[in-house]
Amino acid sequence: MFLLLNFFLAFSLTSSPTLPDAPVEWIGATTGDMGDLVKGQDHDYVFQFRNLSDAPILVENVRAGCGCTATEWKNVPVAPGQVGSINVTYDAMNAGYFRKYVKVFFYKHKGGHKLWLEGFVE
Repeated sequence: MFLLLNFFLAFSLTSSPTLPDAPVEWIGATTGDMGDLVKGQDHDYVFQFRNLSDAPILVENVRAGCGCTATEWKNVPVAPGQVGSINVTYDAMNAGYFRKYVKVFFYKHKGGHKLWLEGFVE
C-alpha cells in the first residue's frame, strides 16, 4: 500500500500542468507588443482567434491579471472556421516597462489561454 501511494505521489508531482483544450488557433502572437505608449491614456490591443472545431465556440470569460487592464468581447458564438476577437485596453497610468496578462476561457472547455501585453509607458 505504501509503495502504491509513493508511486501515485511521484506521478502526480511530475505530470505536466493542464493545458487549455479549447480548439482555437491564435492569429498572430499571443504576446501583444504595444510599443511606446503615452502616459495617462488608454491604449487598445486586439487578439484574434480562429475556431478550429466543427462546432460553434463561445468566449465565456476573460480575466484580467490586474486592474490596469480591461477586456471586451462579443458574447456570440464563433462558427467553425470563423474568427473571433478579444479587445484589451491598457490604462497607462504608470511610467516604465509593463507586462500584463489576460486569461481567456471558452464555454465547456477546460483551462484558459493566457495572452500577454507588453510595452513601455513614457
